[in-house]
Amino acid sequence: MRVVVQRAKDAKVTVAGEVVGEIDFGLVLLVGITHDDTEEDAAFVADKIAHLRIFEDEHGKMNVSLLDVGGSILSISQFTLYGDCRKGRRPNFMDAARPEHAKQMYEALNEQLRQKGIRVETGVFGAMMDVTLTNVGPVTLIVESK
Repeated sequence: MRVVVQRAKDAKVTVAGEVVGEIDFGLVLLVGITHDDTEEDAAFVADKIAHLRIFEDEHGKMNVSLLDVGGSILSISQFTLYGDCRKGRRPNFMDAARPEHAKQMYEALNEQLRQKGIRVETGVFGAMMDVTLTNVGPVTLIVESK
C-alpha cells in the first residue's frame, strides 16, 4: 500500500460536477493498492497516518498528529501510484491491484481510520474525479506498508 499524504487547509472531490467529499482541515490521502496488500497493511498505514506528527504545535514545530488537532481526512483511491515509468513513455500499471481487491483494501483503510475516531470523506472508487486542495506548508509525504 502506498499513500501520498498532504496536509490541507481545505479539500474537496467532485465527480461529474457534484461534490462527493469535502473537508475543512486535515489530510488528503491519495491511496494506491498493490496485489499483495492485506488488512494488516491497511491497519499499519492507518495507524501511521493517524499518528504522524506533521501539524504545528504552539511553537510552530511539526510536533502534533491529526488525532491531536482533530482534523479530518479526504481519501481518494489512486491506482496510478503504482505506475512504473522506468521503461518507455507509457506507464506500466502491472503493480496496481485489480479493482475488486483494491476497492476492498481501500475501504479497509478508510474503516481503520474511522475506528480511530477520524472523520473520513471519500471520492468514488474508480470514477474520474477532480480533487481540489490547499496544501499547507506545503507538507507532502509518502507512507508505504512494505
